[in-house]
Amino acid sequence: MRDAVHRAARSAGAAVSRSAAGRAAVEEGVRLLTQLLVASRNAKKLAELRRVLDAAGVSGLTLVSLDDVPPFEEAPETCATFEENALAKARDGYAATGLPTVADDSGIAVGALNGMPGVLSARWAGVHGDDAANNELLLAQLRDVPDERRAAAFVSACALVYGPGDADSAVVRGEWPGVIAREPRGAGGFGYDPLFVPEGETRSAAQLSAEEKDAASHRGRALALLIPALRALV
Repeated sequence: MRDAVHRAARSAGAAVSRSAAGRAAVEEGVRLLTQLLVASRNAKKLAELRRVLDAAGVSGLTLVSLDDVPPFEEAPETCATFEENALAKARDGYAATGLPTVADDSGIAVGALNGMPGVLSARWAGVHGDDAANNELLLAQLRDVPDERRAAAFVSACALVYGPGDADSAVVRGEWPGVIAREPRGAGGFGYDPLFVPEGETRSAAQLSAEEKDAASHRGRALALLIPALRALV
């Protein structure tokens, strides 16, 4: 079963790691997988994963958030890359709960800012998760940047960990290119969605329907790459 997960992940373009540690636990546990911990308290992220799973026909899997499990010390998002942050969070979730865990680390990379905010996106203005302040600061930093230099990309790295210790894992990355608008547009989504206009669109990400966003977004693309591995687990 472990090899089946690796084959499925690789076929979808995921990076996988292998470990002999806990092989029996993984072999035994994956056959009974009915719950998946999503290492987040963001209800919108859970809903997005649920929609992606449903669209892919993956059923019989209950999504559990960090609010549904006993508290544990969570990995700080201090790594240099999205992939490292996602994997650290997924490993901590599995170690604390014993549940196969999906975690993501996402952000926006702006060309005129040399790829920043990047992994600092959620706390760009100083307070983690203050979307309004983050958006306001980004707009201020780009105030004098001409339209042709406002290219940006949303980036999401998603990690799946389903074994103990140096567990077997899959890590995927999705990107969504576009530009930064000059003012917020729309009331949907979260994060930098009101400022981000996807490539080929005139609407911001905050003006797209949930279905449109799932089909095109960085997180939707990354989660779709995890589907073969998740399907192998259930």
